[in-house]
Order: sequence, then structure tokens, then C-alpha cells
Amino acid sequence: MNRYLNKEILRLSIPSILANLTVPLVGMVDTAVAGHLPVSGGLGAAEFIGGISVGALLFNLLYWNFFFVRASTAGLTAQAFGRGDMQDCARILWRGLVISVGIALALVILQWPIGHLGMLLVNSSPEVARLALTYFFIRIWAGPANLALMALRGWFVGMQDSVSSMLTDLVVNGVNIAASIILSLGIGGWEGLGFPGVAWGTVAAQYSGLLFASLVCVFKYGRKVFGGVKPLESLGGDMRGFVSMNADLMLRSLGFTAIYMGYTTIAARFGNELLACSSILMNILLIFSYFTDGFAYAGEALTGRFIGAGDRPMTRLTVRYVFGWSIALGVLFMGLYQWGGMPLVRLLTDDAAVVEACRAYIPWLVLMPVFGCAAFAWDGIYVGATAARGIRNAMLGAAVAFFAVWLLGSRFTELPQVRMHVLLAAYFAHLLMRTVYLTVRYPKDILSK
Repeated sequence: MNRYLNKEILRLSIPSILANLTVPLVGMVDTAVAGHLPVSGGLGAAEFIGGISVGALLFNLLYWNFFFVRASTAGLTAQAFGRGDMQDCARILWRGLVISVGIALALVILQWPIGHLGMLLVNSSPEVARLALTYFFIRIWAGPANLALMALRGWFVGMQDSVSSMLTDLVVNGVNIAASIILSLGIGGWEGLGFPGVAWGTVAAQYSGLLFASLVCVFKYGRKVFGGVKPLESLGGDMRGFVSMNADLMLRSLGFTAIYMGYTTIAARFGNELLACSSILMNILLIFSYFTDGFAYAGEALTGRFIGAGDRPMTRLTVRYVFGWSIALGVLFMGLYQWGGMPLVRLLTDDAAVVEACRAYIPWLVLMPVFGCAAFAWDGIYVGATAARGIRNAMLGAAVAFFAVWLLGSRFTELPQVRMHVLLAAYFAHLLMRTVYLTVRYPKDILSK
């Protein structure tokens, strides 16, 4: 049994990890492209990197709020798969797609007020603000594809099909990297679009991924899953329960967004160099999360499957083994950040001032696996169990912890370089809060199902 479960965890996690390897690479390439654009109109690397960081914040301010589309689709599909109910699997996907595309279209229509309202919350320089809005108003057109892909990725994971999810991510991220470089820096005799090319590369990538994922659904699943299930009829049935679960998950997403928005908003007050530094550090910090998310997705798929099948012993073993793999990965990454932190910084920018600013904060990178390991693993397990209320409460508590540590710590210093340490401490406090709360709630929220 132990060998079987390890094999299943690796079967589900390795494709996700391989796909996730390209996710931080996309952020790094975008940052690196911005960091190497030629100085233009008095704008240099710090302004371009800041524009990418704040523009991405505005976009994520919207779309992180709709993480519930992926989470609910994955958890409910995994449980339906465990019951062997393929028609319910199909109905869940249709519900997720209808909700996600409807939301995205509304946001595209309201893009102008949303973008400018978002900028009121970010205290950045006028140069960074102008670049951020340029980025946002281009990338928003990828919205329908972006949200539809959330539902499709979650559905693939719920169907225990991490390979299709991996291939979709590889298409999206591969196109994103290539398109961003070509559209920004040009190719052959063409000089490229400069800064806007980074955003247009993302738009092209999202629609390429949507086309690929749709073809997978048609040719891989076809009639054996979708036969006899009508899209409009899927909006009936247990739609109320689906919406209720999504309401809890949306509140969870709001807490998540508040933390990451707070991180970038606060960092923007420290000046363009420290804003660029904070963006680079976050990109490097996220490398670990993208790796450990592979095991979280395995926990998501297997927890939902065994709960759907009513197999509590296997549910318990899944939690134990997912944590074992996550901890081993955490130890590996502590060494990576210790010895490779500064080389990673230099990969992202050749601006000497920004590189030197990052040096003082490298020790925080080493702590990331310690604080993040359990938090990310629990997220996957709770999503698979559709324990939406638990992860909602954990994230809202984490948001309180983040802002409490920042407000308390920042009272003792006015120096931007020291306040940056306080900001990073606040970020790690939110991870600790999530870990403690979800660990305490595990017997009631997971094992009781």
C-alpha cells in the first residue's frame, strides 16, 4: 500500500512540478526583459521592473480573487471521480467554465475604472504608474482565457490527469516566454514593441493554452465523459451548493490578494530600487512554492478521490505521505537559496544598485521552505476535501497576521532598508498562521468527512 501511494503521489506531482518549473521562469523572463530594456525617455531598469511588478499586481488583484474557480472545480471533480460518477465530473466542468467566462467578460467591460481605482491603492512614482497601467490594459484582454484555464486545470487535476494539466501549462508558459521576448526585444530586423510586448506575450499565451486544453477535452475525454451531458442543464442540480462553496473560497482569495497587494503596495513606498528588489525576491521565493505545489496538487487529487470513495485510512495516509515529500523538498531548497540566492538575483537584472539592495535580504530566502512547506501542503489537502470554510478562515487569519506584524514592526523605524525586513517578516508571519490554523483543524475538517 505504501509503495502504491508513493507511486500515485509521484505520478500526479512530477508532471505538475515539471510544468511549474516554467511558471517562475515566465516571471523571471518578464522581469529580466524589463530589466534589460534600453533606457528610453529617462526610464531605466528600476522603472520597467516596477511597472511590471505593479501592473501584475493590478491584474492579480482581480484574478487571484477568482482562485475559487480552480479550487472548487478540482475538489468537487476529484470526489466525483472517486465515486465513479463521470457525468457529474462533466457537469462540474461546465459550471466552472460558465462562471469563469462570465466573470472575465464583466471585468473586461469594466477595465478602465478597475485599473484606475487599483492605481489609487498603489503609491508608486508617476513613471511606474504609467507603465503599470499600460501593462494592465493590454493583459486584461487575456481574462476570459485566463479564468477558463483555471477551471480546466482544476478539472484535469480532479480527474487524476496531471499530464494534461502539465501539457496545458507548458503550452501557456512556453508561448509566454517566447512571445514576450520576441514582442518586446524584436527579432531579425524588427525592433519589437518594447515594454508593451511583455503584456502582449501573455495575451497570446493564454489563448494558446485555452485552445490546447479544449482540444484535450474533445479528443481525450469526448463522449465517455461529456456524452449525454448538456451544458445548460449542468447549471441546475447542485448549482446552489457549488456557489455556496465558491463564496467561501472567494473570501479566501480576497485574503490572499490583500496580503500580496499589501506586500507590493508597501514596497512601492520604499522607492523604485527597493520596489524592484522586492519584486525580484518574491519571484525567487515563489520558486519553492511552485515546486511544493506539485505535491499539494497530488494531495488535492488523492484526498478528494479517497473522500469521494469513503476511504478514511487512505485519506490519512495521503496526508502523511504528502507532508513527507514536501518536507524533503523543503530541506533541498534551503540549500539552494543559501548558495544560489545572489546568482539568481543577477539573472534577473544587471542593475548594480538593485543587485546590491537585494543582498541584505538573502537570509529570508533560506527561511522560505521552513515557513511555507506545511502551508502549501495543507492548501492542497483542504481543497481536495472541499473544506472551503477551513481554508477561508486560515487565510483571513493570515491576512490579519500579515498586517499586524507590519503595523507593529514599522512603528520602530523610518529607514526604508529596515522596513523592508519588517515587510518580509510580515509575509512569513502569514505563512505561519496558515500552518498553525490548518494543522489544528485537520481532525475536524478533513478526517470527519
